Amino acid sequence: MAGALAGCGGGGGGGSAATGTPTAPQTGTFSAQPLPSAIASSASAAISSVQASASAAASSASARASEFEASVSAQSARRSAEAEKALKGVKGRGNAVSEVGMTGLPTAQTGGVLAVMLTITNKTDRKASYAVQVDFEDPHGKVVETRYTGAENLEPGKKEQPIVFSRRPAEPKLTPRLVKAQRY
Repeated sequence: MAGALAGCGGGGGGGSAATGTPTAPQTGTFSAQPLPSAIASSASAAISSVQASASAAASSASARASEFEASVSAQSARRSAEAEKALKGVKGRGNAVSEVGMTGLPTAQTGGVLAVMLTITNKTDRKASYAVQVDFEDPHGKVVETRYTGAENLEPGKKEQPIVFSRRPAEPKLTPRLVKAQRY
């Protein structure tokens, strides 16, 4: 800092020398008055504008999320209806049970709802679609809910992992069972 102060001296050689000790400002001359109303008003308007922008952004994000949820729900309903239709005439367990695996998802990750993830793997050498039926049974083995899902136009060797949710309450505990799986 001393080097910077020395460089600030007068240019004619006869100027006064700067001292190396800074002095505190004279706080007695500071105004304790609030900001002028024009500045305060401008600041208030800026805050309101930012809040309005944030609210609009949140509203827009919420609308996009609702649209996405509706789209996913519509796709899921269509897939379920298509799978149920494809399984109508299937006798026995179907021709693709060995191509479908089922894994339960922790209720901590699903908001307390019973859910299973299916892994549908096309083990053939050509594109195929799949229809799957999952039953949820109570502790006595009685089927209390049936859900359908599937995968469409799955390439050879590829897999898809749809999730099937039970709409039943968490109690009594239900057990999901893979009932049918048909490749078509």
